[in-house]
Amino acid sequence: MCGIVGYVGKHKAAPLILEGLKRLEYRGYDSAGVAVWHDGKFTIAKKAGRVANLEKETARMRLTGNSGMGHTRWATHGGVTDANAHPHLSSDGQIALIHNGVIENFNSMKKFLLTKGYQFLSETDTEVLCNLIAYHYAKEPVNSDESRFVIAVRKTLLHVEGTYGIVVMALDAPGELVTARKGSPLILGIGDGESLVASDVSAIVSRTQSVVYLNDGEVAHLTPQSFSITTLNAGEVSPVVDQVTWAITDAELNGYTHFM
Repeated sequence: MCGIVGYVGKHKAAPLILEGLKRLEYRGYDSAGVAVWHDGKFTIAKKAGRVANLEKETARMRLTGNSGMGHTRWATHGGVTDANAHPHLSSDGQIALIHNGVIENFNSMKKFLLTKGYQFLSETDTEVLCNLIAYHYAKEPVNSDESRFVIAVRKTLLHVEGTYGIVVMALDAPGELVTARKGSPLILGIGDGESLVASDVSAIVSRTQSVVYLNDGEVAHLTPQSFSITTLNAGEVSPVVDQVTWAITDAELNGYTHFM
């Protein structure tokens, strides 16, 4: 029941991501975090406990930057700690990742990555996935026809057994997000000079009512001005843009003390 929010556009990312995470609190979680790209580096804040704890941390850090992502986690691999909270950063510092789902073969992937010099700071399967993307990214040559960022994510996911809904950022790809799903919902939000992704439409409907529901086995590449979708085998996908017909107030408590 974890929550995902990602944003690239013309506004500061952190406040919009935190707003989206608050709208996903009904799903249940035990930690929360955000990552923002700014001035050639990732700034990451993550805290065990409620989104309110994360808000205090981000206010202290004064996060800026126009692209980022956030996550609310329900612990699976590893306990409820700041280190196990998402986002995770690859040990070479190149890739940041948030993830819903369970990677069943993460142990074999981790053993392989340890032989390649990658290090781990958490107990999670997600950090393994993050480092494997970094491994493929480092090996991928620059391709003028397609982003090596997208290619690295696709190559990684071909090795994965299990379920995932992921959002990925690369250090040298500012203003870009790559997202993919298998068994874990993800929705793209298509706005005016901005693009969003979330695990639930309630997190993004305040920004746009034009959405694309990502299907299993699809990988989306988002920039502020455009988006594209391919399959894991690099096949092109023609997206269907739907219109959300309800307002954000329909997803609020409206005086009730809880959602259930």
